[in-house]
Amino acid sequence: MKNIEKYRSLLEKGEADALLLTSPFNRMYAAQYSIAEGVAVVCKNKSYYLTDSRYIEAAEKNLPDFTVRMVDLAHGYSARINDIIDAETIKTLGIEENDISHGMFLKFNSELHAVLKPYNGAISSFRASKEPWELELMRKAQEITDKTFADLQSVIRAGMTEKALAAELIYRLYKNGADGLSFQPIVVSGPNTSLPHGVPGERALQYGDFVTMDFGCLYKGYCSDMTRTVALGFVTEEMDKVYHTVLEAQAAGIAATKAGVTGRAIDAAARKVIEDAGYGKCFGHSYGHSLGLEIHEAPNCSPSNDQPMPAGAVSSAEPGIYLPDKFGVRIEDVTVITENGCENITKSPKNLIIL
Repeated sequence: MKNIEKYRSLLEKGEADALLLTSPFNRMYAAQYSIAEGVAVVCKNKSYYLTDSRYIEAAEKNLPDFTVRMVDLAHGYSARINDIIDAETIKTLGIEENDISHGMFLKFNSELHAVLKPYNGAISSFRASKEPWELELMRKAQEITDKTFADLQSVIRAGMTEKALAAELIYRLYKNGADGLSFQPIVVSGPNTSLPHGVPGERALQYGDFVTMDFGCLYKGYCSDMTRTVALGFVTEEMDKVYHTVLEAQAAGIAATKAGVTGRAIDAAARKVIEDAGYGKCFGHSYGHSLGLEIHEAPNCSPSNDQPMPAGAVSSAEPGIYLPDKFGVRIEDVTVITENGCENITKSPKNLIIL
């Protein structure tokens, strides 16, 4: 089934006559092709894609399932959408209320000839479980990320700054085939590793440091994500204990990951290991988040998710322990949830690497 047909299936419920797709991610999912600017209108029997002169040629060549129309100063988005509303007799238009600004909602609400219905949850729900072809793209993205981590092990050295290492990381992602970054890399060292989302700075790496690198890339629109914490020169007894506690927690979370198990239960399996080791207060974030076209998608393996995880969902597995002003450790893989367990598509080693 083409993705556009999934969206049309929502219209069979009778709650909306058409869908207005404004976010770049749902537009890309519907079209299976990325156009930087525009909106899509999915109707029961026909669908439309509106964009401006910068992207009209690309849209006409690459969106065979859409009628493509151009917007300009004389025919803006509201006017073009109203043409579709009138032609298709649309009375209720499902919208992505989580994507549009309040100002855009007010504009559409006053100008469009249809009632706007918040429909974000239903529109985004199809992306929770990945199709086989999506998983292949994500495996390729992870391969690029794994290759980059392998390359970095010969680059990391005492004296280089966090910023310099981040630059080397980004360069190698692109060199290894990335189309872009799935997020700005986190590269921190020493006491900065206690900051889960620390920003690379001018601090020079030193012997006795942990170095945490959290990074990912885009490949044909799909994200990868991984975190590895390595040591420079040596580790203390406490550093070794924390590292292996995090590794054990991740293994427990992965072992609990299976379709039908709630996100809360998966999180709890990893969290218990950290709590039993006496570091419960040092693990503040969730065990995992879904990813795909976006680096953070639903559903999540978190304490707040009491819903069963579906087969085909792709979730990170990233417990961590963070000791303020001392150091932190996070280890992250990406797993594909299956009926019988999960597939770990991150292949980089997780043993404590001392460079």
